[in-house]
Amino acid sequence: MCADWSASVRLLWGPHPQPSRGPRPALSLDRIARAGAEIADAEGLAAVSMQRVTGLLGVTKMAIYRYVPGKAELVALMVESAIGEAPPPKGSPCGWREQLGDWAHQLATVFHRHPWLLDATVGPRVMGPRELAWMEQAVAALDGTGLSGAERMDAVVLVAGHVRGIAQQARAADPSGDPEEQFMVILGELMQAHGEHYPAIAAAVASSIQHGGQGQALEFGLQRILDGLGLLIAQRSG
Repeated sequence: MCADWSASVRLLWGPHPQPSRGPRPALSLDRIARAGAEIADAEGLAAVSMQRVTGLLGVTKMAIYRYVPGKAELVALMVESAIGEAPPPKGSPCGWREQLGDWAHQLATVFHRHPWLLDATVGPRVMGPRELAWMEQAVAALDGTGLSGAERMDAVVLVAGHVRGIAQQARAADPSGDPEEQFMVILGELMQAHGEHYPAIAAAVASSIQHGGQGQALEFGLQRILDGLGLLIAQRSG
């Protein structure tokens, strides 16, 4: 059975009825979304509830339910609020590679600011105008490359998936340091004790530490993805 997303569509895309007379409403969808995002930023998505949001806003549960019917719709509004406006596109001299690379770094920044978005943006769901504008910009960067529509969409999913993977590793790490550096420290200690059984890893770790190669997973992976897309685009152009 298909999920009923009608409430999320209405809240994200409108139109929203406006009172023609009387005092200005004490609440708004924007205030509710920002309150939920504030809780999630501080404590994670699991800490968000309708009751917590009403407490932060100083209103009754009945008051908030007049605007938002449940937590699923609340989270959809929070995502739209937290992700913000899509970054302005690069000027015309910039090619698809620079545009898509810049987009990926901007997305990584958003995930760093709001780690709970990693949990809130999985699975089939309704995206709002802002989030869809982010996708539009990335897909548009590949216009004129010769890639099919499906390939352009898949390329954006691939880049976004790489950014998400690195962001998830960063969220799981000690916030006081870089997750890749922390991993290399742990791995380095293991290699000191057991390196003779894993000579390839031991050599790679030693080289990485000597030449300062750690902490580049986001950029390294991104550039290799773009390299692959570049080869495919070259094939399409003959």
